[in-house]
Amino acid sequence: AGGGRMIDRLRKWYYNVAGFNKLGLMRDDTLHEDDDVKEALKRLPEHLYNERVFRIKRALDLSLKHQILPKDQWVKYEEDHRYLEPYLKEVIRERHEREAWNKK
Repeated sequence: AGGGRMIDRLRKWYYNVAGFNKLGLMRDDTLHEDDDVKEALKRLPEHLYNERVFRIKRALDLSLKHQILPKDQWVKYEEDHRYLEPYLKEVIRERHEREAWNKK
């Protein structure tokens, strides 16, 4: 049990050190946009997609100004949810299925 708490503290520490949360970004906002991620983004509900675009535009603006958000607006580790993950898993599963089918 103690090891699990230590790992969780390490994850939170690394999350904050990475710095993307200080710009208002979530983990899934920082994913490299390969073909799978691009397809998953197309499948996002409109409101999730619009929220992502807003966060990325705000982060770019802050970055250009060499600023960060006030601390009370940082994305907290506990509040960061993997909104893209279910769609990405589905896209990857479908791609693997297609690849397996094409091998036959």
